[in-house]
Amino acid sequence: MIEQIKQLLNEVEMLRASNAEEVEALRIKYLGKKGIINALMSDFRTVPADKKKEVGMKLNELKNKVQENISALKEQFDSQDNNYDDLDLTRSAYPIKLGTRHPLSIIKNEIIDIFARMGFNIAEGPEIEDDWHVFSALNFAADHPARDMQDTFFIETDNADVRRNVVLRTHTSSVQCRSMEKTQPPIRIICPGRVYRNEAISYRAHCFFHQVEGLYIDKGVSFTDLKQVLLLFAKEMFGNDTKIRLRPSYFPFTEPSAEMDISCNICGGKGCPFCKHTGWVEILGCGMVHPNVLENNGIDSKVYSGYALGMGIERIANLKYRVNDLRLFSENDIRFLKEFEAAN
Repeated sequence: MIEQIKQLLNEVEMLRASNAEEVEALRIKYLGKKGIINALMSDFRTVPADKKKEVGMKLNELKNKVQENISALKEQFDSQDNNYDDLDLTRSAYPIKLGTRHPLSIIKNEIIDIFARMGFNIAEGPEIEDDWHVFSALNFAADHPARDMQDTFFIETDNADVRRNVVLRTHTSSVQCRSMEKTQPPIRIICPGRVYRNEAISYRAHCFFHQVEGLYIDKGVSFTDLKQVLLLFAKEMFGNDTKIRLRPSYFPFTEPSAEMDISCNICGGKGCPFCKHTGWVEILGCGMVHPNVLENNGIDSKVYSGYALGMGIERIANLKYRVNDLRLFSENDIRFLKEFEAAN
């Protein structure tokens, strides 16, 4: 056994490895449960008593040498792996789980992209507004129900004179008013943003939601122009086979006013539970800008005309993704959000 140990000592002196995997293989070969050192330890029981001291010392020398050389090899590769010259200490720890865009952001960006290709620019405004831009400038009567506390969030202020004048905007039409105040026609804008209404939260309603409204004002703008824009939008958003229909409606800020339906994109207009077997689904309201609105915002209604339209982003998202509970959009449930990874 002495000669065998001497040969192994010479062999261990020559240990080499080109990567960490080879170092691990050497460790297992010599120090593993079924390795060479353990095998020698087992054979040590058969060594004659008068030889045990000498053989034991050589065996310990071999074991220490193996551990020393393998540790040196391991440190060599560990130092190569831990080269911190290119390490960016400002980065997040690994592994980094990549997130996804929110479904409402996906739909909003798609709507913006469609209208941008038709020449519309984005306009934004404050979410905390005044009565003039949210109601009065848009031809709302002083006793209009939308001004009631049931629909509008009023902001408490120390000044009693303005207490009912500061509100959370109920629609992004207020952005249209601010644009008309600052800019003379032609005006061609879309106004995406979050709005608030004092409603009970349920699967079909929420106290806040998101809108995209559009406005086009110029000389000679007609309802035909509005219809063509709506048809193009519907086909771009829901597919070339989509049909639209316009139904008469009423809004204080447009005259004439209409609500637009599209052929149900689930049943193709044949009728299903989603469209209540009518073949049609309502998606937005629209109309020609009321002359009073133009005059209120400093635009001559005898020279200019225009159209306006508005839609809820949650409504479009429901049609695209068939989400049956509006609360899912604001609960930040990672399981729900991960369902939209393919849409990013």
